[in-house]
Amino acid sequence: MRSNHIILVNERDEAVATMEKLEAHRKGLLHRAFSVFVINSRGEMLLHRRASHKYHSGGLWTNACCSHPAPGEEVADAAHRRLQEEMGFDCQLQKIFTFTYHATFDNGLIEHEYDHVFLGVFDGEIVPDTEEVEEYGFFSLQEISRQIRESPERFTYWFKMAYPTVLEHL
Repeated sequence: MRSNHIILVNERDEAVATMEKLEAHRKGLLHRAFSVFVINSRGEMLLHRRASHKYHSGGLWTNACCSHPAPGEEVADAAHRRLQEEMGFDCQLQKIFTFTYHATFDNGLIEHEYDHVFLGVFDGEIVPDTEEVEEYGFFSLQEISRQIRESPERFTYWFKMAYPTVLEHL
């Protein structure tokens, strides 16, 4: 069984400690995370709506998957593992940038993440974990941009932060 601990880091993404995930989110401590963006060969982006029961941002639309590497796990390995666990597939991923963000949620939890962003291309079958994903689909970049402008509250905080830079890499 995988550890429920995450890696606390400093502003240079150097590991400084580990902590239980919910405790780190209650305290708002900077920790290592990743976000995976996937497009298909038509240039459409895979989005999913997070399960409503998630500990934060439930029911919101976001990128293909995101999570935290476990202590001792390389970020790229964790990204592949989580893509398989959440969406039921894996593909080649390229790390395209990192960013740090801080967001407080209505339930009192705080995301303070050093986020590694990966990009992949995939055209095969998607078999999402229904405990993680309520709905999913590939959407045109124009449609996503329009939806963010018109209804930003429907999207996760980190997705809205990373999306413009991901577009620059496409």
